[in-house]
Formats: sequence, structure tokens, C-alpha cells
Amino acid sequence: MGKGSGALGILMRARGAILIAGLLVALIVLSGSHRAFIVGILIFIVALLVSVMLHELGHFLTAKRFGMQVTQFFLGFGTTLWSFFRGETEYGVKALPFGGFVKITGMTRMEEIDVADEPRSFRRQPGWQRIIVLAAGSFMHFALAFFLLFVLAIGIGMAQNSNQISAITTCVPASAAALNSASPCAGAAPGRSPAEKAGLKPGDTIVSLAGQRVTSFNQLHTVLKGKQAGVPVPIVVVRNGHDLHLTVTLATVHKYDVPFLGMEPVPVYQRESFTGAVAFAGTQFGDTITSSASAIGQLPAAIPDLFAKDRAKTPAGDVSSVVGVGNVTGDVVAAAIPWQAKVSLVLFLIASLNIFVGAFNLLPLLPLDGGHLAVVIYERIRAWFNRLRHRPDPGLVDVQKLVPVSLLVFAVLVGFGTLLIAADIFNPVHLQV
Repeated sequence: MGKGSGALGILMRARGAILIAGLLVALIVLSGSHRAFIVGILIFIVALLVSVMLHELGHFLTAKRFGMQVTQFFLGFGTTLWSFFRGETEYGVKALPFGGFVKITGMTRMEEIDVADEPRSFRRQPGWQRIIVLAAGSFMHFALAFFLLFVLAIGIGMAQNSNQISAITTCVPASAAALNSASPCAGAAPGRSPAEKAGLKPGDTIVSLAGQRVTSFNQLHTVLKGKQAGVPVPIVVVRNGHDLHLTVTLATVHKYDVPFLGMEPVPVYQRESFTGAVAFAGTQFGDTITSSASAIGQLPAAIPDLFAKDRAKTPAGDVSSVVGVGNVTGDVVAAAIPWQAKVSLVLFLIASLNIFVGAFNLLPLLPLDGGHLAVVIYERIRAWFNRLRHRPDPGLVDVQKLVPVSLLVFAVLVGFGTLLIAADIFNPVHLQV
């Protein structure tokens, strides 16, 4: 948000610089990529820009609502390309469209402002108003994420496996772990899967197994659980509008509790009601908050494995920079999966990113908004104790004393961010879809 003055002002502006660096590297990574992958990257960049501007809009609207002086609201950084004034605020576009900023007068006691502007400065407003303004950026991230999850549930729907065959597994995987991996046939013994041996094909719809009618994948799964591997059973499929009677001999997969057939179902999407979509968004929001906290906790442990060959199987596979998330978005768009699955995954990625950024931004560390929130809360607690002791309010915290700590935190964030970007370029983790 506001640019401030002195060292803290530099720190606040540096948030945009980090974003610029990440996006520029992402654009370099695009070189030579598949067209659909590039489209995915561009979708992610646009979504990230919208997210950043909504963050700043949260600060802007709440500051305006409380009568604070807001002098600038810009899209981008660097040289001003175009701007106009409406009242006391300058709105405009700068040369590098990689973020945005809002300048609120008097963000800290260090900033020198005109005496006439002091009553409307940020630092002179009640503590509860300053808290709302500081928290508004993260609130916008959370609101956007909740909205995207709601749209996903009510507009696209949740994927449910059908009894129609999408693909045939060509082998009998060596174990349940292999079956659920990206390469199920790696290390498998020679031989075809039961489905392939029986003559099943993609597009077939299974309507009966062992004489039991099935109309969904769940029903098929239930029937399979009651059968024994190695025993031939009749299976009926609909192919090109006609019933086809075949025989399949199920196989055994180590540590897999259901006899193995060897087919992938076609997903169908069922839209939620309004209340169901709200419940889904709330549940996913809570789960993502929990996983975000876990991811933050895993950051130190992830460092040694960022450049490991098996990064995806280590804690380092769960952390990423904007470049990594952009690459994953590109993988989703380029994948040979239904459009509903692509839209769902992209919306969920963007929602998850916003939840993570919103939560991370509330950490009580300067120069993050959470650090400024901690300072304001400390000021109010200190003032309350002084009132109990019949002493005057000590006023604003001398933020100048916190600058060394802020610089240290900033250096750590930049260093780790640079390391993540390098890892996502030279040792990327690709989404298997």
C-alpha cells in the first residue's frame, strides 16, 4: 500500500519489485513453449495482476471511507504513462504493468507531510480504522478466493466418476502406489490389463458386471469389491448404441483392496445449489488455510531439496514461487483433459494462491501488512494499560527503531523468493493431469 518515506518506503515499494522480477522470469520461461501452455501462463499473469489490484483497492476504499488522504492509485510501476486527477487522488497507469500501489498520507511517524494534511493522515486516525485499512488487502484476497470457489461449485460443478470408460490401462501395476502414480506401468510385470484383454475400449459404457446392473462408477466399484481376482466374470458394455457381452478376468494389485479391472472413468460434473456452493467454498477455504499454514511451516525444510532430482516427492515439491504456479497453470491448460477439469483446476489454483498470499501477508512481520497491524495493535494495548495507570497515551511507536529488523526480514524474503524462482526455472515441478 502506501509508499511511505525513507527505508520503510523502500521496503513497501520493493513488494512490487519482487513481483516484477518473478513475472519477468515467468515470461522468459515461456520461450519455446507450447501455445496452450503459454495461454495458461498468460491466464495466470492476468489473474495475479487482478489479485494485486484488488489488494490495493481494499486499502484504497477503506482509507477513503474513513476520510484519510489518498494521493495516488496506480496500476504498474516505473514511469507514468497516463494519469488524471479526481479530487485529491491521482489515478493512472505506469510503464511496468506488474502490480500496483496506493499512497496514503502519513503511513508512519517518519513521513514528513504538510501541517494542513496532518488531521487526515493515516497515523492520526483511530486504531480500529487503521487496523481495518491494513487488513483490507488480505480481506480482498480472501473474498476473491471464496468467490472463485463458489463459482467453481455452482458454475462448473464437482467431478463425479461415471461408468463410461475414458482410458484403458495397458498393464497390471506392481502396487497400489504405482497405480496411483503418473506412470502406473513403470516396473510392472509383462502382460496386459484385464480390461485390455477383454476388449474394452475408451468410449464404452459399462452397464453390467457379473450380472449386476451398474449406472455409476461407485456402483461398479462396489461390485468389484465383492469379486475375486482370477475368476472370469461376464461384463456388458454399450458401444456405438449396442450392447456388447464380454468376459473379463480381474487381476490383483499389491496393497490394492479391490480386484483390478484396468479402466479410467469419464468424469461428469454435477453443479451445486446456492447453499451447497457456499458450503463447498467455506470447506475448501478452511482446508486451504490449513494447508497454507502447513506450507509456510515446511519452508525451512524445503530448502535442501529445492534442487533435488526427486523434488516433487519431498517437502520442496509443495512450495513454489509465482513462476512455479504459473508453470503449473500452463500445464493444466495444455493437458489433454476435459475443459471443465481445466477451468476447475485453474480456478482452484488461483483461489489457493490468493488464500496463501492473504494469510502470508498477515504474518506479524514488517514490511508485511501484518507487521503494521502488529504495531497498531501494540500501540492500542500500550495506550489501554497507560489509561489504567492514569498515564497519558504514549502515541505512535517509533518505527525507525524497527527498520533494522524490517531490513533483515525483507532480505530473508527476497533471498528465499529468489531461491524459489531459480528452483522453479532449473528444477520445476510439473502437475501430472
